[in-house]
Amino acid sequence: MEHPKTISAKIAMQGIDEAASSGAQAIDRAATLLLLVGRAGPSGARLSDLVEQCNLSKPTVRRMLLALVRAGLLDQDLETRRYYLGPEIYVLGTLASARFGIHSISLRPLIRLSQETGDTAFLSVPRDLYSICVHREEGPYPIRVHALHAGDRHPLGVGAGGLALLAALPDKEVEEVLAANADVLANQYPSFSPGVLRSLIRDTRARGYAINPGMMLSDSWAIGVVIRGSDGRPIGALSIAATESRLSEERQRELVPLLKREAAWIEKRLREADNLERQSKAKTRRAYR
Repeated sequence: MEHPKTISAKIAMQGIDEAASSGAQAIDRAATLLLLVGRAGPSGARLSDLVEQCNLSKPTVRRMLLALVRAGLLDQDLETRRYYLGPEIYVLGTLASARFGIHSISLRPLIRLSQETGDTAFLSVPRDLYSICVHREEGPYPIRVHALHAGDRHPLGVGAGGLALLAALPDKEVEEVLAANADVLANQYPSFSPGVLRSLIRDTRARGYAINPGMMLSDSWAIGVVIRGSDGRPIGALSIAATESRLSEERQRELVPLLKREAAWIEKRLREADNLERQSKAKTRRAYR
């Protein structure tokens, strides 16, 4: 289905043309294009439709679209040439959803972990072939590691949180992820070959938690556990990062129960939220009978 023409986009562009700053004008135009592509939904947006809706020249629209594609904010299908929202939009949306879902429920556990351990605690969630860090909570210990920040994205299996998520998948899906990520792993994460990741997955499953022994950054270690949804699927991971000296085997044995305690707390709250939502929907259906 074609995306309908909108007068609002043309009005917005006319207002933008009156902006005093050319820099602000370009930003406003790019934002409008993002909104138009998003509103086009799963069918995508054609260049000709965007040109007509924006009332701008075709070269101008194409130039701005390509800049948005380079930034990862848009994707373009190479066959249909249609434009879609890109992966970075998902990351931004995930970060913006701090008041909802697993992110909101995990905030108290992350604070407890960071305060009890003194180190930095993280929440990561899976997105297709990647793990995205959606929250970083720093503890009071003066020496901190900065290998991961909110918004960072790495292939599943890279880092303690990503490894906990990958290890929780069935073997068939693990192999699909490793095959799909083979090129990016070889080019950008040479320490994480498929063979190495398979070995890390076996160790993670055997011990019940994931360890990243400084494989991304020297002296930046991390330990992580998976968070499962009501269907048993991995929906998130909690991890703690510290220097190597603070993640000895003895301290790992101290930290794992804390991580698993908070993961269980999150899973319980998510189940309660799901039950309340189902009850609310059932009540609404009964009201309309």
